[in-house]
Amino acid sequence: MAASVWKRCVTAAVKVKCLSPSFSARRWLLSAAYTDTKVWEAREKEPLNLALLANNMDRTYDRNLPVSSLTVSRFVDTISSQEEVNQAEYYLYKFRHSPNCWYLRNWTIHSWIRQCLKYGVKEKALHTLKNKVQYGIFPDDFTFNLLIDSYIKDGDFKSACSVVEEVMLQEAFDLSSTQILSLYALASYLATRPQLAVSEERMLGASLLLCGMKQDNSVGLSAQLLGNALLGKVEMSKGIHALFKGMPLSWERGYLSRALAVMEGVAAASGDVKLSKDSLDYMNDLLQELSSSSDSKSSGEESAGEEVKKEDPVDEEDEAEQAKLPQYVSRFKELCSRLESEGKVDSASFLAAGTALAQQKMAAAEKPDLELYKSNVPAWEAERKQLIQREKDLREQAEQEKREKLAAQAAAEQQEMRAEQ
Repeated sequence: MAASVWKRCVTAAVKVKCLSPSFSARRWLLSAAYTDTKVWEAREKEPLNLALLANNMDRTYDRNLPVSSLTVSRFVDTISSQEEVNQAEYYLYKFRHSPNCWYLRNWTIHSWIRQCLKYGVKEKALHTLKNKVQYGIFPDDFTFNLLIDSYIKDGDFKSACSVVEEVMLQEAFDLSSTQILSLYALASYLATRPQLAVSEERMLGASLLLCGMKQDNSVGLSAQLLGNALLGKVEMSKGIHALFKGMPLSWERGYLSRALAVMEGVAAASGDVKLSKDSLDYMNDLLQELSSSSDSKSSGEESAGEEVKKEDPVDEEDEAEQAKLPQYVSRFKELCSRLESEGKVDSASFLAAGTALAQQKMAAAEKPDLELYKSNVPAWEAERKQLIQREKDLREQAEQEKREKLAAQAAAEQQEMRAEQ
């Protein structure tokens, strides 16, 4: 049922694409200035040998000594091939499991993602991102944008959504550009009519909800509706506790109720905000699916007897929420009629609305990002040079101490020889 809704999304998107020349130019994506590498590549490079760096790190680890964050940064910056990306992944893992693990620099994470993009191994970037606890890869918003945009341009919306899910888990929907890119990626993925497992519904629902809450417009409200609906489906079928493991979500029950509250808020709003028709159709299909599942479960319990007891228990509050489903269905129909009568239903698809939002606002959203990035790079460089100078000072200090120690030993030996004479 849900698949038919997203088929209509695809059809609507194709129509918009045919009508708008900017679709073929991909102007709603990040601009060339945003993805340009000139600022990053203009940094002062150290003449280093990757093999020597690797050998140095291996010997340091063999002696059970910590490798510095500066050494790892140098290794990542010196990558020049896909094979070396694989080596860098290994040393990022080793560093994360070392005493210095908390000191992986922000510019090293940014450099790692850029190197993966540069040498055509985005899957490595995504792997380390999804396994961030093992690699320490926690990008900033600008770096997230580069990776999301790269997947969007490749038409790999599932991977783009995987990155968006990591943004959601890190609660990093701070930049307008990240919000717009994320909503476009989510809408594009849904338009492919994916068959979602429960865990995928949970992640996708949370991403839609939390990102949608950052946009006070029709696209954001439609995303909130879809997000609450998907989370409500998981809540109804698996219980509220199935939602919260490692998720930045409210512990309060009633996600379907909050989806209806979104509809009620739009109906009562005085502005021109609307909900996309396909998002309402999606929730309608979802409620029908839940009602059918509830009916089949009830009949199954009557016939299965003791077999039902083997299933995971659902607590009383979950059962109370499930019992509200008929009320939710009835309320949904009332609100749909009200939205229709007040002209609050947008015939354009969620994807088409998200695309229009990106076309209208992405250029303005990019400007503060670029200004911040252009100030961050010199700041990173200044910090890196401080580390280099500190490393040099420590090395000179160690060499001085070694010379003094050798001189003291030589003096002691001469004194012993004179005493013997």
